[in-house]
Amino acid sequence: MAEENDNQQPESSPKGNIIPINIEDEMRGAYIDYSMSVIISRALPDVRDGFKPVHRRVLYGMSELGVYHNRPYKKSARIVGEVLGKYHPHGDSSVYDTMVRMAQEWSLRYPLVDGQGNFGSVDGDSPAAMRYTEARLKRIAEEMLADINKDTVDYQSNFDDSLKEPSVLPARIPNLLLNGTSGIAVGMATNMAPHNLSEVVAGIKAYIDNEQIEIEELMQYVKAPDFPTGGIIYGYSGVKSAFETGRGRIVMRSATNFETTKTGRERIIVNEIPYMVNKASMIEKTAALINEKKIEGISDIRDESDRHGLRIVYELKRDAVPNVVLNNLFKYTQLQSSFSINNVALVKGRPMTLNLKDMISHYVSHRIEVITRRTEYELKEAEKRAHILEGLLIALDHLDEVIALIRASKDPDEAKAGLMERFELSEIQAKAILDMRLQRLTGLERDKIISEYEEIKKLIERLKEILASEEIKKDLIKQDLDDINTKYGDERRSQIEMAGGDFNIEDMIPDDEMLVTVSHQGYIKRTPLVEYRTQNRGGVGSRGVKTKDEDYTEHLFTATNHNYLLFFTEKGRLYWLRVFELPEGTKTSKGRAIQNLINIESDDNIRAVLNVNNLSEEDYINNNYIVMCTKQGTVKKTLLEAYSRPRVNGIIAITINDGDQLLDVSLTNGNNYIIIGASGGKAVRFHESDVRAMGRGAAGVRGIRLEDGDEAIGMVCASREDAQLMVVSENGYGKRSDIEQYRITSRGAKGVKALNITEKTGKLVSIKEVTDEDDLMIITVRGIAIRMSISDLRIMGRATQGVKLIRLNDKDGIASVTRIVKEEEDIEDSESQENDDETPKSED
Repeated sequence: MAEENDNQQPESSPKGNIIPINIEDEMRGAYIDYSMSVIISRALPDVRDGFKPVHRRVLYGMSELGVYHNRPYKKSARIVGEVLGKYHPHGDSSVYDTMVRMAQEWSLRYPLVDGQGNFGSVDGDSPAAMRYTEARLKRIAEEMLADINKDTVDYQSNFDDSLKEPSVLPARIPNLLLNGTSGIAVGMATNMAPHNLSEVVAGIKAYIDNEQIEIEELMQYVKAPDFPTGGIIYGYSGVKSAFETGRGRIVMRSATNFETTKTGRERIIVNEIPYMVNKASMIEKTAALINEKKIEGISDIRDESDRHGLRIVYELKRDAVPNVVLNNLFKYTQLQSSFSINNVALVKGRPMTLNLKDMISHYVSHRIEVITRRTEYELKEAEKRAHILEGLLIALDHLDEVIALIRASKDPDEAKAGLMERFELSEIQAKAILDMRLQRLTGLERDKIISEYEEIKKLIERLKEILASEEIKKDLIKQDLDDINTKYGDERRSQIEMAGGDFNIEDMIPDDEMLVTVSHQGYIKRTPLVEYRTQNRGGVGSRGVKTKDEDYTEHLFTATNHNYLLFFTEKGRLYWLRVFELPEGTKTSKGRAIQNLINIESDDNIRAVLNVNNLSEEDYINNNYIVMCTKQGTVKKTLLEAYSRPRVNGIIAITINDGDQLLDVSLTNGNNYIIIGASGGKAVRFHESDVRAMGRGAAGVRGIRLEDGDEAIGMVCASREDAQLMVVSENGYGKRSDIEQYRITSRGAKGVKALNITEKTGKLVSIKEVTDEDDLMIITVRGIAIRMSISDLRIMGRATQGVKLIRLNDKDGIASVTRIVKEEEDIEDSESQENDDETPKSED
């Protein structure tokens, strides 16, 4: 009995109301509900207007307050209170922070809020409290709300069902693409980049014209993201990936330039920084890296930014190489940063990853729906007005009878019923007649009613045409976009720099032939060959290069814009550049310091430059060789393949022994004859096969045996059957001789006489391989240039003294000699050529 009583539960026990469930199922269901709430109602934007709920509520709340762009500002606290109390029941900071960001020019490409007061800074400074600042809508933000009162979008109840708020905005501007967004939901995130309005408009119009357009074609219009802080988009592969897949990583660099102070010191100037980078924090971290010796060469950092623009100055030490320092800044600081694009947005309430075409197509679909609903609303209103006007016209046609009927009625209801019965009017028409003022009975007012009715009928026909035609709706979208572009379109701020392998930029650059000059003090430039005119032998020459005091042209050669230049230094290092990457100048300009283009060491100098057509074709780089010669007569041969992988900081091309330096470099096919000249007037000729191919870091073998006091002055790899050897002495004498006159010897021999050296001629300074089709360009130490046709020089014996090539002034000498292959337009009839100076006959 006791056991039975123990099992009985008291009547007040709640056991009958408890439903046992699995806690895992409950937590799973609750978490999914929470995550969906975050995804839909907080963190992700709607693909149609590009807004999260809080942004939409702020703009809608401001429009309901009437703070338009042409109205006075209102306190931010007043706006925040309006939005909090009516639509967004969360913390006031969430609303205020959202409004502040929409007012910051460095946060949004096209700001939507016009703020007055302290709204923060690019240095990360906090905005003033909402009680101190004021705000109103920007004019462009009002385009987001245009036609919202014409039943264009659906409304939903607010948090307490007391009011209605729009579930999406009409979005006359494609805000999602223009301003982008970022947000972290549960299990997913979004990070969308801003774009240029003019480009986006062009892309949307192209899509409307051809909905089958490919993304690659759209990218001709929408070229890349366009960030509010400008900067440089470095590399295009990330942009291409983002446009095609919705995901991509964009590398951004600061916009920089070099300046030279009055004292001759270099400085790096930063005018634009990557998007979302805190300027003050970046400078502080850079200073810390300098103190830790991770970045060297910087003596001072100054922030000279003001209301006119951003300017950060990096003062460099005297021995610092600007290009090297800048690359280290890119490597270790936020002067270079990345922006990871992840285009996730809500499409019909579901999160989706979108490519460029997806975002455009969803926006166009939304605008078609908005225009359809707006047209239906306007048609409904027009038909209502037409209906009323028809009633008024009936009344005016029977005016006396209407007045008599009204006067005979005891009250308005009886009059309304009488009108409806007598003239077969609707209740709305009868009421309008009763509400009509007596002044409408005049003849002029009657004409106005008739005119209005005719206009309304035309409007109704037009609205019905719009509803019946998708093409007309699309034309209206394009008209809206053109209007938006006219009002708010601007130039792109972020530059696009195609990085290695991303884009064949040479396709956009004509492959013109250039004359490249490198001065003794390291200034380089490229000049179109057409700037130089052909002169007769013995001419005084024209001024070819304007150099600094005590500077002169040391290297001179021809190349086309698309070629690769391999720079070999006297220490045996190799650097790469494309010809079109060189600064272009006139024949009298100085050029730019080569240290600003390549990361050459401050105590090193360019000794030879090789012009190579291609570094990616396997057959080419594995069947061609680079042959090098040093001043001590050492020669080395290595496959071009060993030098086909460019590196920013260069590589070792040849190991240079103490007291030696690299002299000359040639590209060969493995079957040429090598000729090495010495300053004493001798030259050795041997077959290339006498030099075995070596590794990149090898020192080489002996090429010529030099006499005391002599040094090697040049190397020729004879490749053309009809070629001769051109030799030039330091006092301006030279001649050309058949290469066959130089007998073949073994590698390492003393060689044979190349020029009869006398006090009059001076030592040998240059040897070149030439033909009748070539020109010769000679530059003196003082920068005087003369270009002459090789065909004007007769072929002479190997051991002769030669002829006078250029008339030299006192203390002048030959600095550089190069062979130029003539183009058709360069070949002129010497008889009809006009010279600036009379030139004497050259002596034989």
